Amino acid sequence: MSTPVEIAPARGKLGILLVGLGAVSTTTIAGVIAIRKGLAKPIGSLTQMGTIRLGKRTEGKSPKINEFVPLASLDDIVFGGWDIFDEDVYAAACTAGVLERSLLDAIRPELEAIKPMAAVFDQRYVKRLSGPNVKKGKNKKDLADQLIADIRTFKTTHGCDRLVVIWAGSTEVFMQESACHKSLAAFEKGLAENDPNIASSMIYTYAAISEGIPFGNAAPNLSAEVPALQELAAKTGSPVCGNDMKTGQTLVKTIIAPGLKARLIGVKGWYSTNILGNRDGEVLDDPESFKTKEESKKSALDYIFQPHLYPDLYSDLSHVVRINYYPPRGDNKEGWDNIDIVGWLGYPMQLKINFLCRDSILAAPIVLDSALFLDLAKRANLHGIQEWLSFYYKAPMHAPEVYPEHDLFIQLMKLKNTLRYLMGEELITHLGREYYD
Repeated sequence: MSTPVEIAPARGKLGILLVGLGAVSTTTIAGVIAIRKGLAKPIGSLTQMGTIRLGKRTEGKSPKINEFVPLASLDDIVFGGWDIFDEDVYAAACTAGVLERSLLDAIRPELEAIKPMAAVFDQRYVKRLSGPNVKKGKNKKDLADQLIADIRTFKTTHGCDRLVVIWAGSTEVFMQESACHKSLAAFEKGLAENDPNIASSMIYTYAAISEGIPFGNAAPNLSAEVPALQELAAKTGSPVCGNDMKTGQTLVKTIIAPGLKARLIGVKGWYSTNILGNRDGEVLDDPESFKTKEESKKSALDYIFQPHLYPDLYSDLSHVVRINYYPPRGDNKEGWDNIDIVGWLGYPMQLKINFLCRDSILAAPIVLDSALFLDLAKRANLHGIQEWLSFYYKAPMHAPEVYPEHDLFIQLMKLKNTLRYLMGEELITHLGREYYD
């Protein structure tokens, strides 16, 4: 046993501010309200249903995670957010078409009470969307100041003790780190000068971190990982995590690929294609936005397989990713994977996976867990990149000197060991020699 980290208690209300009140956000909000009212169960949420082993296997201690660490209660959560459309969450959820109308009608008053604030939005970064509920400002610094004012007003109006901001908006066009991202001074100069390398998502990131608020990025956009915003996060004590929620096909990859590698099964090719018809699919129909998503989705296999260590098995891997917008499917995404594998003596085999999934249903518990764990991190005085939350993300943020860990099972071990560390419990290595010595 070690000394526990000092963690401030989760007193009062936690405000969760969501950027983009589309399918993912409305499914999250409606889900939490339904769960609070006993109308549904939080399936898929580690914070609500997960357990954690403490001590030796023989001791039989496996409490629920939300009984082990001081997380905010679902009853204490207040939701708000921004969107380019001005419809309330009930109307937005009906438009999204993810949840059954009977469930939405059962919680209609609570959903109708949540109305979006005007959004910071620039169509240059998301070309397939437009909407009327958009802020105007003389420059990007002015827009950031407006967001900060929104945050402060929301906190006061709703009597929140703490806040978390989650970007749940659309995938922006592909961007790379540039001069304005190198330092906080350069970034703030870029805000004042309307630098085109500062996209809308970065303005939200800056506003949240400026206020010392934890920030999570559920999209693949370049965000809090840039040096300028890491400098700001250290200055204000803000924890950050992301990027891009690991929901459908990449979730499957980070489950299957570690198993193939563990058995030293070679992989010659991995072809992935998806069809989906929600707003995310419409946005990704733009090649520049797809490039951002493609980079996020394709990186996982390289890091899991480590071809530089296993050249005979993975050095010639052909990895292809396709996403097609198909409106009839709505939020019901379908993914196909064809995996060409190689076994003993070089004999070829194939593995085929057909995953019919519900995009927002898989994403909602990630939004909830990220928010609750980010709030915990803030109360534990953790700031900057929270790599222990990489379990939830396709392209996890990481320190520049290390490679990102994509193996789902290593990620989960890291997450749970971080919780054990925070609470002063022995870290579990799974060595198990004490049972046999």
